[in-house]
Amino acid sequence: MTEHLTHVWRPLPGSRHAFPASALKCSPDEQAESYCGIQVEAARLHTATEIDWIVEPTCSACWEILKNRS
Repeated sequence: MTEHLTHVWRPLPGSRHAFPASALKCSPDEQAESYCGIQVEAARLHTATEIDWIVEPTCSACWEILKNRS
């Protein structure tokens, strides 16, 4: 069975959100939308530090949406 990346988690101020993997291919000035509806400039998906990954909690809405996908 072939598996492929369908989503990525990215820390943003306040929470770590899930985005469709295709969001990583957006141009830096485009808007990317998380599964819970947060919109950010796509460039922000590439600027997280190790500290960001540690301190930002996982977005429970994104988690629930992905958990319930079929």
